[in-house]
Amino acid sequence: MAWALKLPLTDEVIESGLVQDFDASLSGIGQELGAGAYSMSDVLALPIFKQEESNLPPETENKILPFQYVLCAPTSPAIKLHDETLTYLNQGQSYEIRMLDNRKIGELPEITGKMVKSIIRVVFHDRRLQYTEHQQLEGWRWNRPGDRILDLDIPMSVGIIDPRANPTQLNTVEFLWDPSKRTSVFIQVHCISTEFTMRKHGGEKGVPFRIQIDTFKENESEEYTEHLHSASCQVKVFKPKGADRKQKTDREKMEKRAPQEKEKYQPSYETTILTECSPWPEVTYVNNSPSPGFNSTHNSFPVAEGNGSPSHQPEPVVQVADNLLPTATPQDAQQWLHRNRFSPFCRLFTNFSGADLLKLTREDVIQICGPADGIRLFNALKGRLVRPRLTIYVCQESQQARDHQPKHENGDAAASTFFVYHAIYLEELTATELTEKLAQLFNISPRQINQIFKQGPTGIHVLISDEMIQNFQDEVCFVLDTMKDNTSDGYHIILK
Repeated sequence: MAWALKLPLTDEVIESGLVQDFDASLSGIGQELGAGAYSMSDVLALPIFKQEESNLPPETENKILPFQYVLCAPTSPAIKLHDETLTYLNQGQSYEIRMLDNRKIGELPEITGKMVKSIIRVVFHDRRLQYTEHQQLEGWRWNRPGDRILDLDIPMSVGIIDPRANPTQLNTVEFLWDPSKRTSVFIQVHCISTEFTMRKHGGEKGVPFRIQIDTFKENESEEYTEHLHSASCQVKVFKPKGADRKQKTDREKMEKRAPQEKEKYQPSYETTILTECSPWPEVTYVNNSPSPGFNSTHNSFPVAEGNGSPSHQPEPVVQVADNLLPTATPQDAQQWLHRNRFSPFCRLFTNFSGADLLKLTREDVIQICGPADGIRLFNALKGRLVRPRLTIYVCQESQQARDHQPKHENGDAAASTFFVYHAIYLEELTATELTEKLAQLFNISPRQINQIFKQGPTGIHVLISDEMIQNFQDEVCFVLDTMKDNTSDGYHIILK
């Protein structure tokens, strides 16, 4: 070859180098195969993930970014030169993130003297876990009820305003801050990396997470939707004090390496600088979610104006998101996918209209999106409703209605008379939940309901308990009788 003549190398050296290069290019092939391997259809169905889109063009590598975020935790010394930094964190420990204004004079004058909003997320770094993120987070929620993945340590934070944590997004927090003032936010990560490993037999390597910060400015409608800057870093979270032990172990390993080997690794830095990345895909639609910081409770007991009966059932409490219509354009279909947490698949369905999506069979959707997200998408497309754990029907007793009921000759009420029933849907199966639902029916405060009784044999009044509710038959009917409590402004309710 012509290029070989320009090199002061013998044919044997060239051939040896080519063989080594070829062998090196094959290293790693075949690893991680087996039970966790993807089929080709699964690979084609995988979404385009954030870190794959975050490769910045060469001309932007040296540009000055408007903001800089610094996580006050040291990076690992056991990371090779051209790899991304890795930082170890302790579960539940507060870590400072410094929010720095990095603008040049005169840059972005529209935010001078104004607030910006930043959203912090803890997300998966692994491609495989990103693919099943929703299911992974729901599994964590089930195993750790009442806990959050990410929290703000508000007393230690400086310069943040209106901090919020959406109860439906356990891995996200947000706040406002003034770039011209000193701002430091302290975060706590409560999940650990080994909670998401495939096999738990002890000694598994924990999965890495990403801490990502997206910052926005106000638009003309005074909503924080205009993207300014995004940055992220890779972290692993250990049980308390585990991060310190891991950092010490990595440092000792590096000290034992030969000097020429140490040159292949990055030094450990005292802090971690988050590097620029693409904005989080769903971040544009954050404002469409319920207002963070407040529990979004539905009025689960709408009192109908018209007549009803146990056979006429209103919508269940637990509802899916808005249904996709066959008349939806491809643009409408894209927005529907975003709103219903299917953003990773938007590119796959770029030119699909509502009718196109609705024509897909269950097998089609599972083949495109995988089994977990495929079933979820198919159910959302078909508008499937999730049944409540217990449904009961109640009718308010009215003495006046009984007095004015027309009578047959045998004394029975006229066959045309009927009562209006309302459905109550229970999920927790507790007396407290039943009290709240009945309070909504009567349009009163739950505190005004002192006791709930069930009429038993010979007319006795049995106090309602959680165990009694758990033994109710589904779709049982009750007539409600209310009695004023003479000692307070409250009421007693009797289920007959």
